[in-house]
Amino acid sequence: MGVVKAVIAEDEPVLRAELREMLVKLWPELAICAEANDGIEAMRALEAHAPDILVLDIQMPGLTGLEVAKQASGRCHVVFVTAYDEHAVAAFEQGAVDYVMKPVTYARLATTVGRLKQKVASAPAHLDGLLRMLSSGPPKEYLRWITASQGTDLRLITVDEICYFQADNKYTLVVTPHVESLIQKTIKELSDELDPQIFWQIHRSTVVNVNAIASVERNVRGRVSVKLKDRKESLPVADAYVHLFRRM
Repeated sequence: MGVVKAVIAEDEPVLRAELREMLVKLWPELAICAEANDGIEAMRALEAHAPDILVLDIQMPGLTGLEVAKQASGRCHVVFVTAYDEHAVAAFEQGAVDYVMKPVTYARLATTVGRLKQKVASAPAHLDGLLRMLSSGPPKEYLRWITASQGTDLRLITVDEICYFQADNKYTLVVTPHVESLIQKTIKELSDELDPQIFWQIHRSTVVNVNAIASVERNVRGRVSVKLKDRKESLPVADAYVHLFRRM
């Protein structure tokens, strides 16, 4: 066949640039004819360029990668970029050429390029089975890190480091074992973005990382509080949230 054309659809600009750079090095003859930063742009690129290969993030604004894949099914070879193992495995088993997990590594993408070169001359796979399987959509991607103010500095904090969040006027206090920082997000906003299996709201002003809890205590008045592994303070548990600790 002639020139092999590809479209990269990925809403994270840094990752999109990395994908392009790695693909250019691994497959210099590949013509990357368009890049898309959301699902709508990806759909337009699919129609405008009729690519042989579509490198497609599953989660994108506008239209999801799965909605774009529905239109790409049988028209081009699809490589899914995903943060979710279950999607990756399902995509591979249902006939997608390949998948790459985030963060994308050079070695893993090299394997994908090898598979693409073998299959690009053959008819693209139909993805109907995969799309039916995932019709409910991908699982929610929870917050993995935050940028917080500490004095005049900005710190990047992974959520695993955080012991608890506590409302502080218009801000929220982010507490790690050794540092306290501020962010401009409310407890309500954080509750919607954090993994509820790991971060429990225990008071209207407090969300705690369950992995940071050392013990749960009840005082003589029947009030419940949690002691932390790496902090001296105890955190009160409001009556409405005491039931959570029956699971522990």
